[in-house]
Amino acid sequence: MNAEIISVGTELLMGQILNTNTRYLSGRMADFGINMYYHVTVGDNPTRLKQCIANAFSRSDIVLFTGGLGPTEDDLTKETVADYFGLELVVNEKYKAWLLEKMSSRGYPCTPNNIKQVMFPADHCIILPNPRGTAPGCIMEKNGKTAILMPGPPWEMEPMFEEEVVPYLQKRSNCMFHSRTIRIFGKGESQVEYAIKDIVDAQSNPTIAPYAKAAETTLRITARCGSEEEGEKLIQPVIQAIEDRVGEFIYSTHGREMHEVCAELLKASGLKIAVAESCTGGMIASRLISVPGSSEWFMEGAVTYSCDSKMRRLGVKAETLEKYTDVSAETAKEMADGIRLQSGADIGISTTGYAGPTGAPGLIGQVFIAVSTEEGCNAYEVNLKGNRERVRDGAVLNALNLLRKQIIAKNRCNLDINVL
Repeated sequence: MNAEIISVGTELLMGQILNTNTRYLSGRMADFGINMYYHVTVGDNPTRLKQCIANAFSRSDIVLFTGGLGPTEDDLTKETVADYFGLELVVNEKYKAWLLEKMSSRGYPCTPNNIKQVMFPADHCIILPNPRGTAPGCIMEKNGKTAILMPGPPWEMEPMFEEEVVPYLQKRSNCMFHSRTIRIFGKGESQVEYAIKDIVDAQSNPTIAPYAKAAETTLRITARCGSEEEGEKLIQPVIQAIEDRVGEFIYSTHGREMHEVCAELLKASGLKIAVAESCTGGMIASRLISVPGSSEWFMEGAVTYSCDSKMRRLGVKAETLEKYTDVSAETAKEMADGIRLQSGADIGISTTGYAGPTGAPGLIGQVFIAVSTEEGCNAYEVNLKGNRERVRDGAVLNALNLLRKQIIAKNRCNLDINVL
């Protein structure tokens, strides 16, 4: 089966909202062996939407729609799709009662325009419940074509897809795709591709697709299979072959992000961490504590941006700042030692650098990262390219990677966890 996505909303065309739905749905449709060939974004205009629908069904079996199911006049997705199929919309009394109760429980009156959210074709239609919003979705099927209509907000669309659309697709698909994602840090996309080119060329099932992200590379290995178990058997030998080539740069073979891997290592090792940040401004702490249960191993974080703050909060010596400046290996080491000792953590991490774009001509992108433990403190210099955001993101990833390596080295003999 071939599919495409039509994202409806003028706010998407104007760049007012980031369209994360398309990325999410494309990845999930691949899991069911359904080819995704087109993504279309169209504004709240019935004429253009109707043309998009006609084009989509001329080349696809399934079209997924997001957005345009609300109560306002410009919410026209359901009406336009129904018109394409020649279906009349009528009030569904069951969902009308549901909507009235939901609006009442929220303390809002149900105005007449809200009722359009519970109007559906009497036949050729499967209604998709939406407990998180007031606009149910639906699936319309006619003449061998399927339209899947879901709300635009991701917090409503994603659960609806998983809870209602997935079972529907599972019944229709005669195979599935099983994927694993390898995450690589410290080796660029072209270098990785060159190192494993013969492995990539030799594969037809599973396939290997490289993707470059900011400061890291990912490999998505996808197998066409009848079950997850079969897919895993096909994928595992390929992962092993890749590990033999670039294993030292791989930090996850299950798609976990760097901060998630660090969190698992910290929890498993029983080590506690504290961070002192200058150029990263709390980004390391934010990523680490985004992981549920981080209170078990995260002690504290300090954003010490000024020299005065570094001295007062972390005990960095004035003479160190005067002799080496605030962006130096020596300052980074005293920051890491300071936060570790004052917090009582096992590991202290620090960052200080020039994120740019102004100041320190010729030094923009220079960052020092220090890792402090009771065995000693080491500082590392990294030189990053790009704008301020890319420099800061790169500094965070480098710091977390150093943390990951430190924990593994410290616990190599007794760490019983498969973080890959």
